[in-house]
Amino acid sequence: MNFKSYLLRFFSFTIFAMMISCDKDFNEIGTNIVGGDNDHYLFDRYENASIKAYNQKIGAVAMNNLPINPLGIYKNPVFGTTTAGFVSQLEMASGSIGRKFNNTDSTLYQDLPIIDSVILNVPYYSKVIGTVTSEGISTYQLDSIYGEAGSKMRLSVYESNYFLRDLDPTAQFTEQQVFYNDMQEIENQKIPFVLNNLSVFDDKNLDGHENAQFYFDKREHKTTVKNSENVDVPTRSVPSLRLHLDKATFYNKIINAPTSQLASNTIFKNYFRGLYFKVEDLGNSNSMAMLNFANANAKVTVYYTEDLKVTVGSTTTFEKKNKTFDLNFAGNRVSLQSNSNENMDYLSAANATQEASKLYLKGGEGSIAIIDLFGPDADNNGIADEVEQIKANGWLINEANLTFYIDKTAITGQAIEPNRLMLYDLNNNRVLLDYLTDQSLNSRNPKQNKFIHGGILLDEDDVFVKQIKDETTGLITNRGTKYKIRLTNHIKNLINKDSTNVRLGLVVTESINTIGFSKLKTPIGNIKKVPQMSALSPVGTILYGTNIPVGDPNYANRLKLEIYYTKPD
Repeated sequence: MNFKSYLLRFFSFTIFAMMISCDKDFNEIGTNIVGGDNDHYLFDRYENASIKAYNQKIGAVAMNNLPINPLGIYKNPVFGTTTAGFVSQLEMASGSIGRKFNNTDSTLYQDLPIIDSVILNVPYYSKVIGTVTSEGISTYQLDSIYGEAGSKMRLSVYESNYFLRDLDPTAQFTEQQVFYNDMQEIENQKIPFVLNNLSVFDDKNLDGHENAQFYFDKREHKTTVKNSENVDVPTRSVPSLRLHLDKATFYNKIINAPTSQLASNTIFKNYFRGLYFKVEDLGNSNSMAMLNFANANAKVTVYYTEDLKVTVGSTTTFEKKNKTFDLNFAGNRVSLQSNSNENMDYLSAANATQEASKLYLKGGEGSIAIIDLFGPDADNNGIADEVEQIKANGWLINEANLTFYIDKTAITGQAIEPNRLMLYDLNNNRVLLDYLTDQSLNSRNPKQNKFIHGGILLDEDDVFVKQIKDETTGLITNRGTKYKIRLTNHIKNLINKDSTNVRLGLVVTESINTIGFSKLKTPIGNIKKVPQMSALSPVGTILYGTNIPVGDPNYANRLKLEIYYTKPD
């Protein structure tokens, strides 16, 4: 190719990439992405690059103060069952700090305050999908739910008695305290009284208790709240985790609290150490939601009344005043995850050390893949021999992709395929240059940002796949075929700038937009961290690896590095 043709090709691609980064919905099947094989007819292709891939099982992961937190039970026949609980400190909202109740000021109030209700509310990720009726009713669809949103489980909320300290004493209180997903201390030290114990008889709670047959309900909430003038005000709110908590507990902890314990949140978080959410399987429970406890509307609200004395002349009357005391899920928050009934084939493959024919990726306390590019460095000069040959050839690298094909014989039935994989620098626990330089956005679905870098579930034609579940059978009716990740800049740096040929890590990710890393409780060689959004994801997949011999029926599906290049004139 001559230089003029190359420039034409480059500017055409740039304009096209800018156009598709606009407000187009890439959820819909039929939307093509940049990078299909037809785009490369002007380039030569090198697809025999040396590549080896391995599985690595990981242990407990740091899960404190994550951007979102899973809650529930998710069953995957390929990997087993993941159970996710949660513990969080509570902080008084700014208007509640230092509040003095009327237990000593009888000149203003009659008697003590009376608690009407204590409501815990955490909005789900949802969107309106139905027409708003004349009554103002909206129909919602829940997002970020794995399994079946209507699947019932036991959900118990306890008062935690474990103090989640801010700083690590073993590091001379100079580093943040790390809390891992396997903290048995939370369970062992809970105050053994279920707070969400109110008897409520409806189709959601068949035995009359909010905790016994809980599920993630997609209906909006219709409630009535009394304003300060004691007038009923009807309200509607989005679907949420909404529970009534025990009034006596909060009366003792809040209304009867010594004033000194409400003086600041630092004091309060040691006095009232937070809430612990525990989920239990009812036998067929299979539903897990991603929740944002940091949401401004995620809180515990104590609704109470006070009788204010009003004296006119010689006549004294009492006016009922409705008030609230808000507690936010602030401070330290920890996701608690455990695995059970793990598939033996998965455990055997994930714990093996040899080059893998299949790659098992599982979020949470699961497994990752390790990828080595370009083979050995026989002359020990710090550069792989294959890279030296490419440099000697003088190739101009135009594009490079890793393509991972899904083992469709293993991922079947109700198993959800991860919508996204993430490739990263395993040596240094950081994202690749291609991630940093990709500014492509999808405003309708931010989880598909950076779609040029890729890692999104695709069909055979490189089209984004929107998984659809049959409501009757629970089966996924359309499945993905592969994942493709562009690492052009990474390869260019290896060839042109003698960058270090680092090992690459591959994980499932809940969101591509967060690039933090979580510590492993027990490092595995040089592997000390995994991407944060992989730590909280419950899903997994099986991909074809590299140890597939020629002649094997799956040889064409092996993991490949494809490099498109221009030869020098």
